[in-house]
Amino acid sequence: MNVIANDHTNVSKSMTPHPVPLNPPSLEHLTDDAVKLFADLKALSKDKDGVSRPSYGDAESKAFDMVEKYALDHGLITSRDAAANLVIELESIPDDQEYILIGSHLDSVPQGGNYDGAAGVIAGLLCLVEIKKTGTVTSIPVKVIALRGEESAWFGACYLGSKALLGKLDESEQQLVQRDDGRTLKEHMKDCGAQVERIGANEVLIDTSKIKAFFELHIEQGPVMIARNLPVAAVTGIRGNLRHRRIKCTGEAGHSGAVPRWLRHDAVFATSELITRIDDHWTTILQHGGDLVATCGILNTNPQNQAMSRIPGEVIFSFEARSQYEHTLAAIEALLHSECATITYERKVKFEFDKPVKTPPAVLDENLIERINNACVEEGLPVEAIPSGAGHDASLFANAGVSTGMIFVRNRNGSHNPEEDMDIEDFIRGISVLYRTITEFK
Repeated sequence: MNVIANDHTNVSKSMTPHPVPLNPPSLEHLTDDAVKLFADLKALSKDKDGVSRPSYGDAESKAFDMVEKYALDHGLITSRDAAANLVIELESIPDDQEYILIGSHLDSVPQGGNYDGAAGVIAGLLCLVEIKKTGTVTSIPVKVIALRGEESAWFGACYLGSKALLGKLDESEQQLVQRDDGRTLKEHMKDCGAQVERIGANEVLIDTSKIKAFFELHIEQGPVMIARNLPVAAVTGIRGNLRHRRIKCTGEAGHSGAVPRWLRHDAVFATSELITRIDDHWTTILQHGGDLVATCGILNTNPQNQAMSRIPGEVIFSFEARSQYEHTLAAIEALLHSECATITYERKVKFEFDKPVKTPPAVLDENLIERINNACVEEGLPVEAIPSGAGHDASLFANAGVSTGMIFVRNRNGSHNPEEDMDIEDFIRGISVLYRTITEFK
């Protein structure tokens, strides 16, 4: 969920853009509504720094209610599905009819930015409003879904609303505990109206065979589009990930001045060596044209007994690797364990791993990428498809066999922080590309 790939090997060559838009849909009139929706969303979830909308929590529910009210005020119809996601339609679509689904999420990380996820929901909502207002008849009906719980920050698991719909959220994940209140995900989901027993039984709650295409608009969460001056871009694929929330390295504590190097079992030096070795492997993979990012976002000695003059006997750390390729994730996982075995022997320490959480990479539909690129051309925008290093709900639908496309909108200062900075003009361009793509869909 956090960094866009900027390796040149992973970015397609730019196509020559048209200098002026061709038959633009003129959606600039949606600007005021977009600005107000984002402002209202920020106001209801403002934290001491940034915004906080916990997954399956009160602020997320208030965001759902706000979006639903806007939809109803504009003559749309709404419902909540069995996973407590919000569904918005122009008119009720029969169960046996195919449709286009536009979706993203409304939760945020703690003290995060206001656009991550929400931009996609608001974009889809405004597309439906425009279709209704203009009386446009689409070849395939369109509906919008606001998904619950995409962020992993609250329960330690991500894509909760999507997983629940697709039969991928089992009972064990429902027992995960929320970081702030200590209540389980199952309790939170039940409070929001989700059918937790069906979800825990891995029942599939949506007929994916009726989804003709799934689209997600999202802010870019890295620097590529700013660097390349791309207001809008199609996404080629979404990196999968391997995550260990807690790895423990146990050595032996001792006096920093009294124990020589050859008798030390230093957990910090052992962990540092592991990270250095993984970094070397990372460099080698990139030199051979591979795709990988690796992060140790948590790294702690025991705060109860750490001291400047104490050899640390224990380190707790996390490990995350992301790649567009399953074989690369499998390789880095094998290397991680292999290097731990070597360091265990050499430094006389022990590594203990928690159960890994794995999300497979997602390859997005080439036909939909082409449609998005064509819409960019017709809007007079430069065309360059890029990969997503962050995870998205779209990856769940793609890996469930649904034809899936993603649209990125340029955004400064990264994501998962209060400094997210998406120009509203770029957002309207993104909506225009999305609108053109779905209304011209045959």
